[in-house]
Amino acid sequence: MIELQDHDIHLIEREILLKYEHAPCDYSDCDCLLSLRKAMINGRVLAHQEEILPDIIAFNDALREALRGMYDRAHRIWNSIKENKTFGDHMELTAKCYLGYDYPALHPLQDENRGVLWLAICDSGWNPLYEDGVTLPTLTFPSNVDESFDYLTGLDCPPPNWNEGLDQELTKDLHLIQPFHHLFDHMNFAITDFIYVRQFETEINIEINKSL
Repeated sequence: MIELQDHDIHLIEREILLKYEHAPCDYSDCDCLLSLRKAMINGRVLAHQEEILPDIIAFNDALREALRGMYDRAHRIWNSIKENKTFGDHMELTAKCYLGYDYPALHPLQDENRGVLWLAICDSGWNPLYEDGVTLPTLTFPSNVDESFDYLTGLDCPPPNWNEGLDQELTKDLHLIQPFHHLFDHMNFAITDFIYVRQFETEINIEINKSL
């Protein structure tokens, strides 16, 4: 079993907790703390990728299913409102998907501080690219209304396997989706922060850009 914690990681996480619980703080400093923590955890975990492979697969499948639900729901809502004669072309819908708001129950590390640490990691001030959720760019209608689900999730790109930074041979057949890559490569999450997530939160907002 991979050891996910050591003295140095513990000290960094303690500093994160202190800063988060005593805001305001310097967000650039927070970004550095999360980046350092991510590098330390990933350096340890990625040396034993075969041990976390089942959770990578389960997370990727769960995230794809959540995004499918968000995509279909956004289209249903858009189709029901787009003919509104009062607002016409002045409406815009945005759909966003986030990791569950609660600390993952499946994570191997469970203690009284993990919930607060999870809030800090998911704070868009600390983790700026996460502000709009797991997809880049955000699903927006009408501009993206004709784009396919495969386009949203990057499965239209040959080969459909966003496994940069992972063992290429071990993960070659996983069909990872692009949002997995965003979380893993571009944001300040360590891989073990999110691969144990099975619950997701979606937000669909409608904005009317018209002076009444």
